[in-house]
Amino acid sequence: MLDKFIIQRLLLFTILACNFFSHVALTEEIQDDVIDTIFVKGIEQSLNKAGELKSIISKTELLSSQQLKDKQASSLTDALQAAIGVRVSNECSICGAKRIMINGLKGEHTNVLVNNIPIHTMLSGFYGLDAMAVTGVGTIEIARGAGASLISPEAIGGTINLVSKVPNKNQMEIDSSTGEHGYSKTSLMLTGVNKNGNSQGSLVFQKDTRDQFDGDDNGISESPFLDNQSFTFTGFHNFNYFTNLMVRLNHTDSEVFGGPVLGDITNSIRSALGSFNEGDSEQLFVDDDINGRFVGNPWESAEWVSTKRNEVMTNLLHNFNSKLNTSISFAKVSHVQDSFYEGIDYYADDIMHYLDVRFQFEISGKHFLTFGADSRRERMRSKSNALIDNPNYMSDSFDYDVSGFYIKDSWTPNDKFDAEFALRLDKIQADFIDSKETLKEIEKTLLSPRVDMRYSHNNDLQSRLSFGKGYRAPLSFFESDHGILDAEKGYLIEVTELEKSVGVNYSLSYTTEKLISTFSLSKTKVKNLATLSQTNEGIPVLTQLANTAQVMAIDWTLNYQWTELFNIGIITEIYDYNTVFEESFSIAPIEKRAALSGLWDNERWRINSSASWVEKRDLSKYGYAGFDLKDRSSIKPDTAPGYLNIDMKIVYQLSDKIKLYFGALNLLDYNQASDESSPLLFNEYGGYDVTYIYAPMRGRTAYLGFDLEL
Repeated sequence: MLDKFIIQRLLLFTILACNFFSHVALTEEIQDDVIDTIFVKGIEQSLNKAGELKSIISKTELLSSQQLKDKQASSLTDALQAAIGVRVSNECSICGAKRIMINGLKGEHTNVLVNNIPIHTMLSGFYGLDAMAVTGVGTIEIARGAGASLISPEAIGGTINLVSKVPNKNQMEIDSSTGEHGYSKTSLMLTGVNKNGNSQGSLVFQKDTRDQFDGDDNGISESPFLDNQSFTFTGFHNFNYFTNLMVRLNHTDSEVFGGPVLGDITNSIRSALGSFNEGDSEQLFVDDDINGRFVGNPWESAEWVSTKRNEVMTNLLHNFNSKLNTSISFAKVSHVQDSFYEGIDYYADDIMHYLDVRFQFEISGKHFLTFGADSRRERMRSKSNALIDNPNYMSDSFDYDVSGFYIKDSWTPNDKFDAEFALRLDKIQADFIDSKETLKEIEKTLLSPRVDMRYSHNNDLQSRLSFGKGYRAPLSFFESDHGILDAEKGYLIEVTELEKSVGVNYSLSYTTEKLISTFSLSKTKVKNLATLSQTNEGIPVLTQLANTAQVMAIDWTLNYQWTELFNIGIITEIYDYNTVFEESFSIAPIEKRAALSGLWDNERWRINSSASWVEKRDLSKYGYAGFDLKDRSSIKPDTAPGYLNIDMKIVYQLSDKIKLYFGALNLLDYNQASDESSPLLFNEYGGYDVTYIYAPMRGRTAYLGFDLEL
């Protein structure tokens, strides 16, 4: 059930927000420079000082709201597809589960924040990210490396921070588009500022859908049906010169269905799930060939996931004087998942509470101190009626508690050198409540240091060096390998240690009026990495590796303003894993990638295009093995060929208020099922699986739309 606390407050704030917008609609529209003056002179100025310093010293990539529009991004995963140092991994060809990987680390090593407040729960790491709307987002900040965020030491890979737009005028914006394969996206954003300029608010509604995609026309989709709806209210209020309040409320509904193609193999999602009563079929595919037509009962390949998510967060900023201020943040997140995986049901209710109290104090002109304490409390309860009577079944329900204290000194000894020295002390408790263990599986106290340094060689050339330690508690089977949910043998959990990481990052940046270029190098080691194993009886076990996993990431980016109208960008990336890390992946990661982008803008026309190349890979390094035929006479390829992906969007400014646009994602229509090999397979025991993935799962999506501002 949805959390009543959150629903009541969501309705309350919706009513207040509607009243607020009806009021501001009657006021005069306030000029941008007036609102800007209020913010520059208000509390934001001193409180943002540390944030600005952080953005200078630590390496943080930024994606603007305009870049999100250029990418035609509906969700967070769309927005990050081509971001440097980031990979969006498709973990399943049926349900389309997505993971965001930073610096070559796994998806579970990435944490997501909104307005610098952690809102990432265990469950949201799979289906929440594909439903996370970006309408109303002003900037996405990507910080790479262990301990990249002072308040998120669990982010071994790094953090993604979505920063909400702060409205500066009364406005309504409608963006609507439609395209191939059932693609549609509609967003409505209302923003308002009161007459005095001390209250700003926005209401955002977004709905986006995509139909299933079946590239090899065998009746089984390689990319699922997706239907997302989200509602967000964000409000800002300056009580006076010294105090500011931010409130954000979000409700998201998401439905995912993959497997039997709707309108072909089955008439509806309901009928597909209902076919479970028909029992097992004699065979799944014609001639027991996964390239042949699917002839099994729809439920035998069906995966359905319904997600309902509610977020409440607030932040209070207060200046005591010109040198001391405080920030108090609170968040409550409820994430409920109801799902069906090829005959196995899975229901989970995940609730997280987060509280952070911090102080910022300017000791002198050279030292700026940040210190505080935070608490995270997460309760996840799951069940599976299909497995409840299996003696080898153990639910992945858990209690997770972290209480921490942190301190950071921002030091500026001279004009050439800056540094930040941060230290966290955390008490961590993780308890799998259905385990036979009487004690908590994980109960640790841990120190996590991080150092960020910046040195200016001259006005154009800067070096940044970061070192950090991080940790993560492996919390569930679902998080580590969701495919385990269709294993009728049950599953077991044997986790006793935290994953611990050490990471080093170096970057060299060159910046002139027309050219920006950055070279980066990072190396991360992870101990006690969670992995999937099995007992002698074939029962899956969530366990941990004895050896240390390691990855080195090297990347280079260049952005050049060729002419006043034309801009060009280049990205190259290399990831080098040791054998331990390679063997832990269920889906082969990208090892080498290069991208070229161009933007031409003359104010009337805006043309944006990008091309990315992914180098071929040896799949055998990642444990890939399977067959197209059930009798094991047709071995699937052990090499993933290189491939090219091109995206393009063209925008025409019809008037001051209306823009028309059209474009295409994956313009060349390259996809694995059509051009290479099916992601489906039979294993050595004749079992059917869906994770032989190494290329895009969805073909071209051409679209057209309009953007209206009133």
